[in-house]
Amino acid sequence: MKILIADKLSNSAVKALEQLGATVTVNPDASAQTLPGVIGDAEVLVVRSTQVTAATIEAAPALSLIIRAGAGVNTIDLAAANSRGIHVANCPGKNNDAVAELAIGLMIAADRRIVDATVELRAGTWNKKEYSKARGLKGRTLGIIGLGAIGKSVARRARGLEMNVIAWSRSLTPAVAEELKIGWCATPRDVAAQADVISVHVAGNKETRQMLDAAFFAALKKGALFINTSRGDVVNTAALKAAIKEKGLRVALDVFENEPAPGVAPFADCELAAMTVCTPHIGASTDQSSEAIADEVVNIVRSYSATGKPLNAVNIRAKSCATISLVVRHYNRVGVLAGVLDELRNQGVNIEEMENMIFEGGATASCTLRLDDMPSAAVLAAIKQNADIIQLSLKSA
Repeated sequence: MKILIADKLSNSAVKALEQLGATVTVNPDASAQTLPGVIGDAEVLVVRSTQVTAATIEAAPALSLIIRAGAGVNTIDLAAANSRGIHVANCPGKNNDAVAELAIGLMIAADRRIVDATVELRAGTWNKKEYSKARGLKGRTLGIIGLGAIGKSVARRARGLEMNVIAWSRSLTPAVAEELKIGWCATPRDVAAQADVISVHVAGNKETRQMLDAAFFAALKKGALFINTSRGDVVNTAALKAAIKEKGLRVALDVFENEPAPGVAPFADCELAAMTVCTPHIGASTDQSSEAIADEVVNIVRSYSATGKPLNAVNIRAKSCATISLVVRHYNRVGVLAGVLDELRNQGVNIEEMENMIFEGGATASCTLRLDDMPSAAVLAAIKQNADIIQLSLKSA
């Protein structure tokens, strides 16, 4: 197996992959533009921040697995991967604590204006009069937009600061919120109206793009804190800038719209940077999270090498179109299943899923075929003519 790592990954992970028998090439300087030219005959591509475009996928005839060494897969062209039958897997949950820690740090930095005070001190000005103005976080209400694993990690830390926590999330119900001891909100706008501090933790996708718009910011309290460590494009940047000016928001950002892809690059939105406490998308970047992600990359490759199925695949269809299950109990002999498949093909019945399990001793097996249509009586009769078929059974999916 040939693996291309087009980002930084720990040396221990590279050695572990080589111990699995893989030939590993590390190209940490690859970019979205250069990747099509270096992908070659790699079967597995590992990326962290490097964008994987359709051009890269088209240039990689042997590619069968793309691993995002992180959680979000918005930098990978999933449609192009799907069109080529390429697995895309990620490493969810491995950077939760790192992102949560940064969110809390940015929250405190925005409230206490740590960055501005530091800049003035470095320039030779002691301005205690100005930077003594802070409300503090104890007893204030934190509103979390998106209560997944990272949002829950932030909530736990906020309770340690003695903050009240409310939240909105697509999957959050009043009952679950009560169990978590979190106030439930019906919409993001409801969170905005009640919270003193907002922390955003939603995935970046077409459903969340620009979800925090002018109407959301209009609902925020004057002087509220707004923290985003999720994805830049979930926020309407123009609306955010306007709200900072009109409502005196204190804002801290780790993510931006149209971020530069490389590790070092010019940054265009200096206006927004000047209005906020900001970091260059480093939320997941701690030694602890990097090692955990690297270990998970190795686990994914190990699973894929052994079974053909990677862990954490994100682009497998969630719901099958199959309507019928055909269970074939048979003797474990060459050509038995080939005959079954031939008969189904002749009728035009498509197999959506297939699993064959061998019984102890190896003499017999049971194969479950999930089909998109009902086989005819004639097809079933033809299958049963094979003496190696023990039993057929049909079930509605």
